[in-house]
Amino acid sequence: MAGGGDLTFPGTKSTFENGQRIDAATRRSRGRPSGSKNKPKPPIIITRDSANALKAQAMEVTSGCDLCESLINFARKKQRGISVLSATGCVTNVALRQPSSSGSIVTLHGRFEILSLLGSILPPPAPPGVTGLTIYLAGAQGQVVGGNVVGALIASGPVVIMAATFMNATFDRLPFDEDEEVNVAVVNQRDVSEVYGIPQSPITNGNLPSEGYSWPLSRALAKST
Repeated sequence: MAGGGDLTFPGTKSTFENGQRIDAATRRSRGRPSGSKNKPKPPIIITRDSANALKAQAMEVTSGCDLCESLINFARKKQRGISVLSATGCVTNVALRQPSSSGSIVTLHGRFEILSLLGSILPPPAPPGVTGLTIYLAGAQGQVVGGNVVGALIASGPVVIMAATFMNATFDRLPFDEDEEVNVAVVNQRDVSEVYGIPQSPITNGNLPSEGYSWPLSRALAKST
C-alpha cells in the first residue's frame, strides 16, 4: 500500500480493458447460470371438440337389422354425418343397381360376405345424390358382385362398420365460374356460426366454402351453450 501501490486480494486475477483494471471476482459471467433450467410450459388442453374434426366410429349392427336404416337413424339421432370406410360380416337378400346392366336392379338371394362397403350418410337437410352406399359381396361359390344399394341390407349375423363421423359438411358445384368465385370469397368471410348455427372452432379459422348444411340439433346445442 505504501507508495501508492494497488491493493489486490489473494486468489484473484486482474485484467486490463481500455486501460482499466477489472478483477475476475467482480466480473459478471456470460451465459446462463450453472444449474438453471427452462421453466416447464403449461400443457395445451382442448376443452371441446372441434366442429370440423373427424371422429373414428366403430358400429356393430345386430343380426336381422337393416344396415342402411341403422346408419340413417344413427346420423339423425347423433346429428352427425357418416363416411363409411369398411365393414365386416355377412348380409342376405341384397338389392343392387349395377351399371353394367344398364342401371337395372338385381336382387341377390342367399347369404353373402361383405368385401367392401363405402358411402356417405348425412342427416337432413342434405344435397341430393350425396347419401348412398356401394357394396361388394362374395357368394358361397366365390363369385364377386357389387353395385349401389337400393333396398334393405339385412345383416346375417353381427356386422361391424368402421366409419368416420363429422358435424360439418359443405357442398360445391364444380367447376367454378367467375361469378361463383366472387361469391365464395364473400361467404368465406362469414363466421361459421352464421352457416351452421354452432360455435366457431377453437382450432380452425372458421372459413367455409359456398354452401353449408346446418343440422337442427347442432343449432340447439349452440343456443344452450
